[in-house]
Amino acid sequence: MDVYKTKAGKLTGTNFHEVWRKALLVFKQIKKKSKRQPYLRSVYFNKEKVFLNLFWAHLFEKAIGDRLRRLKYFEAAVELIEHTRFRPSTKVDPNNPGVLPHRFNGVTKTREFFYVQIKENVSSQKKYLISIFP
Repeated sequence: MDVYKTKAGKLTGTNFHEVWRKALLVFKQIKKKSKRQPYLRSVYFNKEKVFLNLFWAHLFEKAIGDRLRRLKYFEAAVELIEHTRFRPSTKVDPNNPGVLPHRFNGVTKTREFFYVQIKENVSSQKKYLISIFP
């Protein structure tokens, strides 16, 4: 199992709103680079775009404690998506064969493990960040 070591740590804060503000600052830097949908270029996917809009919808479906836990890894996940060259674990979903979920492993600079899940639509070859979790 290959794990990407990020230079970024967890976002600090004691409640959701503190962490959310810091994550939004990171997101706004990404968002201002494009006129339409915010995206990251991934080295693993040969500099193809990984769109971020599904992540926010997925995040706000969770309970507030789970949102806080996941959002603390946002900055480290952005770095992982942009720079990792390690092969993710990819499993074909038998219920939805048109979607390939890729799960990348990462560790923060304080040695805390986290996972980043990216969904690839097989027909359109588009990739979406779905989830970040420890």
